[in-house]
Amino acid sequence: MTAENFSLLDAFLIAFSVAIAFIMLRRSVRDAPFWRATVTPLASIIGSGFLVVVPLLAGVTGPLSVFAIIGIVLLSLWIGGAVRFTILHNEPVGSSAKTTAPMLERLSDISLAFAYVISITFYIRLMCGFVLTGVDVYSPFNADVLATGVLLFIGLYGWRRGLHGLERLEEYSVTIKLAIIASLLAGLIYNDGSHGYDLSELPLPATSVWEALRQLAGMLLIVQGFETSKYLASTYKAALRSRSMLFAQVLAGVIYVVFVALSMPLMGQFAGGSPNETAIIDLSRDITLVLPLMLVVAAAMSQFSAAIADTIGAGGVAEEESRGRLPARVSYLLIAIFAVALIWNSNIFEVVALASRAFAFYYMLQAISAAVLAAKVATGRRRQFLMMSYGAQALVLCLIVLFAMPVEG
Repeated sequence: MTAENFSLLDAFLIAFSVAIAFIMLRRSVRDAPFWRATVTPLASIIGSGFLVVVPLLAGVTGPLSVFAIIGIVLLSLWIGGAVRFTILHNEPVGSSAKTTAPMLERLSDISLAFAYVISITFYIRLMCGFVLTGVDVYSPFNADVLATGVLLFIGLYGWRRGLHGLERLEEYSVTIKLAIIASLLAGLIYNDGSHGYDLSELPLPATSVWEALRQLAGMLLIVQGFETSKYLASTYKAALRSRSMLFAQVLAGVIYVVFVALSMPLMGQFAGGSPNETAIIDLSRDITLVLPLMLVVAAAMSQFSAAIADTIGAGGVAEEESRGRLPARVSYLLIAIFAVALIWNSNIFEVVALASRAFAFYYMLQAISAAVLAAKVATGRRRQFLMMSYGAQALVLCLIVLFAMPVEG
């Protein structure tokens, strides 16, 4: 039953989100180097995936969705360990390991840059379509025009203000998004407590185990984005980037697991259908009056902050690969121009699957690079363990590249 009247719960959720935002925007928090280094990977991880993770998992694994998202989060943490290892051991100035596998690193960076440009375009185009639909003026042309304006704004702002300027934009959008997510979780706790935690209306989908595994492998891209920490070397030291990346992964992972667990009792109404990103908006109508409006804002902030995070990451890749000859702030504008060209010359929903596989390919190359690096810098049993772990990870990611069904599909 859809909520129709403003209630005490609505007032609480608004006050709760404002309080969370106020705490996060205090100078002592927003200007802390650790939090600033955390914001970029966190924004990218909790991007468009947050809008679609619940309906997608409900359609693939039904009442087993909590176990599925835990598996996806643990896999992403395992992959993140390889990226953190390369950050800590492949970047210090003067390290003999610096040129362990230069061609491998270059190939992985090129694949990542390709994926970033597509994902930035996808995020902004999705955001514009969502917003224009909400005000009932959507058309493909209108969405393309608005997306062009937003992309050029990001590029010009990054060119004029640099990394810290983009980080500040990103910080405000992430703060709004996290504050609304906190209110959403509080509303879901209230709803589940009032109506009981019942998954009986959510059937186990009639798909083969192999097909379900392929779809879950594609959903790894839901928690993609932590690798952006690797390309902030011009501003943050390796140890800080490693710690902040792990924190971003753990925080985002906890949010995803709790969100999926609390949302599943409401997903029975979508059983057998093909829910899209608006499913989360629809199910929130059953809880309170204000949540759907708040989630529209959160949806826009999710796309915007994720696009900025990937722009920062892509700029870092360009600066690193050009050995500083192409500054990141100039790259931001070039990336925006490439994204605009992609919007007007292709159907972004047709090429986004290529980005999904490119991200998995990048992670596979990072795992191989970490295994090679471990053989050079580690000793004894630790050396053997790391080489086996990263080698197994590369094999798993190779299977994902070959067989995964991308989450956007």
